[in-house]
Amino acid sequence: MSTSSVQPGVLLGMGNPLLDISAAVKKEFIEKYNLKANDAILYEKEDIYDDLKENYGSTIEHIAGGATQNSVRVAQWILGVKKATAFFGCVGKDDAAATLQKCAEADSVDARYQVNEGKPTGRCAVLITGQDRSLVTKLDAANEYTVDHLKSNWEVVEKAKFYYSAGFFLTVSVESMLMVAKHAAENGKVYAMNLSAEFLADFFMDNMDKVMALSEMVFGNETEALNFAKKKKYDTTNVAEIAAKMEKIPFEGKEGRTRTVVITQGAGNVIVVKDGETKEYPATPIAKEQIVDTNGAGDAFVGGFLAALVEGKDQAKCVKCGIWAATKIIQQSGCTFPEKMDFEQ
Repeated sequence: MSTSSVQPGVLLGMGNPLLDISAAVKKEFIEKYNLKANDAILYEKEDIYDDLKENYGSTIEHIAGGATQNSVRVAQWILGVKKATAFFGCVGKDDAAATLQKCAEADSVDARYQVNEGKPTGRCAVLITGQDRSLVTKLDAANEYTVDHLKSNWEVVEKAKFYYSAGFFLTVSVESMLMVAKHAAENGKVYAMNLSAEFLADFFMDNMDKVMALSEMVFGNETEALNFAKKKKYDTTNVAEIAAKMEKIPFEGKEGRTRTVVITQGAGNVIVVKDGETKEYPATPIAKEQIVDTNGAGDAFVGGFLAALVEGKDQAKCVKCGIWAATKIIQQSGCTFPEKMDFEQ
């Protein structure tokens, strides 16, 4: 992509930095812990991690993860300008944090981690069964992010023009999300959020409502949108209609600016609603045998979309870049990407 207009620090992500512990497991392993394929849950016990280490130790991969951090890393890869992106989140003082910092530096992301000495760095067990994955997250230090860190790095916020947080951060520091979203709304900048997981609408809807009111962009997938609609008692199970209703939720941004809602549907069409107009964009078909791991596909889509948005591209190009990034990432293990970035307009 052309990067002439991209300045360092233009995109800021805030979220939960996690070390992904990725392994292909037997279906029995998923069933043992009552997990669902392609789901994401928070989990406080250690047993699943001990079980993984004991039974799948030789096949485990460790990858820098966390939904927001994944999207930021993908956007950085596409933009190509050194430290075009920045990231805030909380880690422990341990080897896992050192690994995350090393990965961020290798990817040229300006990671400003808050360090909590009392808790270990958060982890996410990425349990792969065939082409499905179940995400089991133990937040630990990621749960300790405070608004003090945000305030002490406020110059990074002021420098940025685009902001993104996955919905998972609603459980950690909604105060930080609102502070940044208000700054974006008051200054004509773009704040984007993601529905991220069904349980967030189930248990954190009040927080979600507050942040969504200030969000100029809302991302999600069809299962999250359907669950959101169920909680809101929308009288429809049509995903395009749900997206249209989400777009109509009052937006508290600058006058004249409106919300965009983007809902992905796996191999189905991407639905985009803006200014009351619904458009659908076909996903790029990919042969089943080319798919390595669907983990990170949604994160990569957001990263690609935001990279194009930062570049000032129109809606169709943003979707195209998002789809391209997602198709690249599902051909890799974890949210990793090829060395060569070859997206063409």
